[in-house]
Amino acid sequence: MPLFPFHTWLPDAHTEAPTAGSVILAGVLLKMGTYGLLRFNLGLFPGMARKFAPVMITLAVIGIIYGALVAMVQPDVKRLVAYSSVSHMGFVVLGLFSFTELGMQGALYQMLNHGVSTGALFLFVGFIYERRHTRQISDFGGLSTPMPWFSTLFVIASLSSIGLPFLNGFVGEFLILIGTWTSFAIGHPWIWIATMLAGTGVIWAAVYMLWMLQRVVFGKVTNPENAKLHDLNARELGLLIPLLLLMLFMGVYPRVFLDRSQASVEEVRVRLAESRGGGTVAGVPADDKTLTR
Repeated sequence: MPLFPFHTWLPDAHTEAPTAGSVILAGVLLKMGTYGLLRFNLGLFPGMARKFAPVMITLAVIGIIYGALVAMVQPDVKRLVAYSSVSHMGFVVLGLFSFTELGMQGALYQMLNHGVSTGALFLFVGFIYERRHTRQISDFGGLSTPMPWFSTLFVIASLSSIGLPFLNGFVGEFLILIGTWTSFAIGHPWIWIATMLAGTGVIWAAVYMLWMLQRVVFGKVTNPENAKLHDLNARELGLLIPLLLLMLFMGVYPRVFLDRSQASVEEVRVRLAESRGGGTVAGVPADDKTLTR
């Protein structure tokens, strides 16, 4: 899990990995750490989770803002998407340690959202790298003219990563921010300040993603080699269309996913709320002599 300050491995791993490796890294492997926090850390050590919630929330907010600011200055489009993952996974940690139903549901949903949206973005980066053998933003420009299908779908995936309403990224980030705003994990008014600072991450995401789109997709074709690029073929469209449809479906009708995760989230929240020592068996305190099967 690329939580600040233990995030430095991620940009290098994404940059050196092939496209398929980056897609699996973004879609599956980054979620292993956050799943471990939810399933094992919060469940096995609820007392320490409550104690260190202020630390984790602080690191999450720093990661959200730091990842976004560093992404803004990246000359390599793949490193830009990699640093956006640092920012997005900060939202996940923030939601997990809000200890509210909305925040934890949003964190789970954001794990799914990030895998779909960022996985698609790495596919787009891989497609243009196969054509030009470069990932430098300065080597592109005006791709909407020779590659209209690529540009249209790339813009949709980027807007999903930003968190545009009716796309999946909006639902997860909105639930996380609402859940954190109503949480008292680190006490009033600090939790409100943390939520407001985390909310700026959405603004920064719009800055670095839209600026990247302006330099890569829009404008005039500045490099003659870009003028003769061929658009997406049937195989590439077949890879992207299901992901884009899933972004729209998850943004419009998230209940399908949230209903399935609600019971598990509530189990973890009940565990976090208990302060009894010695553990429990089937919901009965361990020191109770009348244990039932």
